Formats: sequence, C-alpha cells, structure tokens
Amino acid sequence: MSDLLNDLVPAPKQDAKGSYSAKDIEVLEGLEPVRKRPGMYIGGTDERALHHLASEIIDNAMDEAVAGHASHIKIHLDADGCATITDNGRGIPVDPHPKYKDKSALEVILTTLHSGGKFSGKAYATSGGLHGVGISVVNALSDLLVVEVARDKSLYRQSFSRGLPQGGIERVGAAPNRRGTSVRFHPDPQIFGDKAKLKADPLYRFARSKAFLQKGVEIRWSCDPSLLEADSKTPAEAVLHFPGGLADSLQETVVGESLVTPILYAGEADFPDDQGRMEWAIAWLDQADASVSAFCNTIPTPLGGTHEQGLRSGLARAIKGFGDLAGNKKAGSITPEDVMGAARSLLSIFIREPQFQGQTKDRLTSAYVTRLVDNAIKDQLDHWLAQHPKEAKALLDNIVLRAEERQRRRQAKEQSRKTATSRLRLPGKLADCSRANRADTEIFLVEGDSAGGSAKQARKRETQAILPLRGKILNVASATSDKLRANQELSDLSQALGVGLGRQFKLDEVRYERVIIMTDADVDGAHIASLLMTFFYREMRPLIDAGRLFLAMPPLYRLSQGGKVLYARDDDHKDELLASAFKSNAKVEISRFKGLGEMSSPQLKETTMNPATRQLLQVRLDDFSGDGLGGQQDLGPNAEAIAGVDQLVEDLMGRKPERRFAFIQENAAFAEDLDI
Repeated sequence: MSDLLNDLVPAPKQDAKGSYSAKDIEVLEGLEPVRKRPGMYIGGTDERALHHLASEIIDNAMDEAVAGHASHIKIHLDADGCATITDNGRGIPVDPHPKYKDKSALEVILTTLHSGGKFSGKAYATSGGLHGVGISVVNALSDLLVVEVARDKSLYRQSFSRGLPQGGIERVGAAPNRRGTSVRFHPDPQIFGDKAKLKADPLYRFARSKAFLQKGVEIRWSCDPSLLEADSKTPAEAVLHFPGGLADSLQETVVGESLVTPILYAGEADFPDDQGRMEWAIAWLDQADASVSAFCNTIPTPLGGTHEQGLRSGLARAIKGFGDLAGNKKAGSITPEDVMGAARSLLSIFIREPQFQGQTKDRLTSAYVTRLVDNAIKDQLDHWLAQHPKEAKALLDNIVLRAEERQRRRQAKEQSRKTATSRLRLPGKLADCSRANRADTEIFLVEGDSAGGSAKQARKRETQAILPLRGKILNVASATSDKLRANQELSDLSQALGVGLGRQFKLDEVRYERVIIMTDADVDGAHIASLLMTFFYREMRPLIDAGRLFLAMPPLYRLSQGGKVLYARDDDHKDELLASAFKSNAKVEISRFKGLGEMSSPQLKETTMNPATRQLLQVRLDDFSGDGLGGQQDLGPNAEAIAGVDQLVEDLMGRKPERRFAFIQENAAFAEDLDI
C-alpha cells in the first residue's frame, strides 16, 4: 500500500532553503506568546492598547471591591510613566501553589496564562477577568513590574521584568494595619516604543467611570503634575466617590440640557435565581443626542452587545404597553429606535461568567442576558410610568412624535424613489432590485455580459441590482464633453442611478444606497475599475464624499483539498493559505479564475456579493499633494488637498502621457518586482 501511495503522490523535492522538519517547530512557553503577538491579547500596541494595561490592573482591584472585600483603590501615575494601583482587598495569595510547589501562588498568577481565582466562581461571584490572562499579560509587556501584598499582618514583595521573575517572593516586614495588593508597572518600550507613555487624562476618565459603576467604592487618584497638559481638566489629586452611582454620572452630563421629563429614570434590580444584578440611568432629551454607555462587571463595552439589546427591547415594550393602556392608538407603531432616539443611557450589569467578543471585551455576547435585562427593565419602567403619570404622558407623546417623524421620512423616501423610477427610462440590460425605497439597496457595475449573467443569478433580488458594462468605458479625464454625452455605456449608467452628470448630479436622487464596482481580479479589471472611479470622481464626486462608492473584491484563486475549499484574492494570499490552512502532506487543487464569468453563481455569491461573507473596499479621497504615494490623510474641507487629488487624476488619467511617465519614474521605488 505504501508503494502504491508513493506512485500516486510523488514526494516533493526539498532543498535546504525549503526544508521543513521537527527543528522548525517552535514551542512558545510561559509568557513568550504575549510578547510575540501582543495584539492577540490587548488589541495592538497603540496608545489605546498601552492604556489597556492599566485597565487590567484596575479591573482586578474593582473585582475585589465588587465582591465586597475592598472599600478603596489608589491609582498613581509617576512622571516616568510608571503606574501604581493599590487596593485594600484580600491580597493575592502568597503561599506555595499546590500544583507548582516550588512557586508561590503570586508567581504562578503573574507568569502563567489562564491562571487565577475567577474560574470556579468561589473566590468571585462576578468579575471582569474571565480568562486569567490580564495581570500576566501586563507582566509580559512591562520592563518593570513590582507586586506588594499585605496579608496576615505581613508584607511580601516580588519583582518581574518582561514576564520573568527577578528573584523569589520575599517577606519584607510586618504590616499589622495594612492589607491588599499593590502593583507598580512600567510599559516595555520594546513593545510600545521609546516615546510611548501612560497619560493622565484617559486614566483619570477610566477611574472616574469605575467610581460611578460601583457606588460603594472610593477611588483615590493622583498623578505627577508634570503629566497634565495646560488645558487639561484632570486634577493632580482627587477622591472619586459617588453614592448615587450611575444616576450621579448621568445628572452631570445633562446639566443645562432640555429634558422631556425632569425626573431621571434610574434604578437597580436583581435578576431572578441569583443570576446577577443591574443598574441603569436614562434621561430623554428634547433634542436628539442619543448615546448608550453599557458595562458588564464594570468592563466598558463600547460595541454594546446583548445587555444593550435587552435595554432597547425592554424600554420599547414598556412604552408601547403604557400607550395601549392610555388609549393612544399611535403607540403600536413605536420601535426601539424611536424610544432610544433621544435617550442618554447608562447601563451596568453584573453576571457570572460573561462571554465577550475578544480579550479586549468590546462587546458582550452572552445570549441569555438579553432576556434578563429586557424583563427587568420593562417591569421597573412599568412601575415608574404608573408612579409618574405627568412625566409618563410627556414621554409617550414625545416618542410617538418621533415615530410619526420616522414614518414621514420613510414615506418621503419611498415616494421619491417611485417618482424617480416612473419618470426614468431605465436601460434594458439593468436588472433592478424590487425594494421600493433606497434603504440598504446596492447596484453592481459588472464587467461584461457573461459576468452580468452570473451576478443576476447570484444576487438578492430585493436589494441588489445588476448593470453589465461592455468592456472598458470611456476615459472621461481625456475625453471631450461631446464624447461623454454620446457614450452609451455612461448614459446607461447615469440613467440606472437616476441622476445627471456634473452640476446636474444630486446625491439625494441616487436610486441606490451603495454603488459597487465589480470587475475581474486581474490587470484589465483594475484598469476598468480605474476608469469607472475616474468617471465618478469627475462627474459624481459627492457620491464618493458620502462614502457610497465601493470596489468588490472577487477572488483570483480557488483552493481545495478534500472537502475544504478556500478562495485567495491574489498570489500572496494564495501562498499564505497554502502555508497555513491546508495539510502539507496532501495535494491542493488550485484553479485560477480568468474572470468573473468563469465563476458559478453560488461561488460569486459566496465570495463577492453576499454581505455576510464578502469584502468591500470603500473609495475615498486622500491627500496626495506634495509627497507622491505617501502621507495620506482624510481630505475634509482642505482645498489644497482636493487640488492635490485633482492633479493626481490629471497626471494618471489625463491627455498628457508624459505626466504618467514622470509619475512612474518618481514612484518606481514604491513598486515591487512582478513575476508575470
């Protein structure tokens, strides 16, 4: 059998450069993975990630406070960039660990990923730390970290550098009147750069938010005065303590604002069956200035999640129910968007073993939380509305008004689209979408009739329209206005979009929310895409300014091995997938798409057209003035930057070939050798 296999699958030839053996397999031990790939643990090495180190230590101290074992936390920032976080909690255990008898529990926690007291739920009922990586990651990414622990009337200390202990734990003296943990660390310049330094302003804001979230804790803030900017509002010293919790925080933000109800809707509730608790504070403003700040176990979740979904649905159900009881027939049309449209909300929940999206915990994903928050907030708001009839009526009237405004806007858009459709002579080869209004619709400008046929079969008929284009369109940068008006392809394109060209173009009349250029993943396709982008820039630039022009990214290769099929967008991506995604001991079938027309409609849908699986590139205007291909930045209202883009388009697409030749010579250093 082995001989037969050898005959069927010839062994690849290996040279010294391409050899692959056991000695090439690396095993990263201890905290090496963190230093090797810090982005996996803290989201990168930028300023936000740098300050995430401090938040990890502060979160540990807050977990002690939430659990009822600490009443105050000290945060100090030195001029040299060292941060010290101290709590008066129980202190990290310092006795020998039963599994690693030659190490203390403190050293195990600081030097071992996925270690800590938050897995079983015995030491902490709720906590922000879930994976046991927080403080060990901080240790790995600090060139200095010193931990002091006061336990059992004794003070212990141990120092670390870049994740490695600089000696064992030592008892440094008696501490009869002290308890808790103090962590002093300095971010490693090898990871974050020599100029990177912790800043006072973001840390103070973070500390202040923590004090609001746990109304019983006192946070004592201090920093070296030299760290404060001239216009900074951050104090050098402050005691942060807010007995009213979230209500105190929200009250500060709405001072001077015109409110629908002068009484804030704030409170707290326990979830049934000891599943946790929640606290909230909400103010409805006359002017739309909506925002939701949500937290789980004191961890901010800027991307929201299931707790925010529960808040929205629970509030909407309660308001609609009150409207029904009040006999308001218009209340049935209320949606969560109407309720939250002018609500400034703070939400904090505490639950066991929450699930987040990623180690940075930007989004809560625990599915059951939606139901808990929904039911709790609805029940509490039902009581609040009944107890405050005057405020309840004012709130209902305001939200119903918002619902009516939303419906009027939708009807106006639908009428506008119907009117535009009825008066336009749409090109015969356009396969239009069926949705009457423009919301979430898109038109694909497809290279060739063959690809257009596949795209028509692959599209979602309700929201996706297809307009096949024949070959390369006119280069409007070098064509006369007469040629532009006479060109059939461009005429069909403007008719399909329902707008005129140049000064006659009106953004609000474009019949689709997105315009997507979909060409072959080769040089010819890139050329056609360049011609189309030049057309939109010259004749419909507001479409680009509004961020509504995109490039589709069809694959160039199909890779298959057994039942596994992957797609590669270019040669580099193909090589990456071959090296990482397939078994090295079996043949990988590689097929190259010569064009979109060679792809079956299911393949085109999966890779290029389905919003759930595709990738799009947004076409934007960048500043190319003065420095060739480098130094790009957002344009905004900068007239000089716009002039730079105009010049670039003229150089690359205009009537003078000598400008293109000069551009190629000036930017040859940016090009890579192409093996064609």
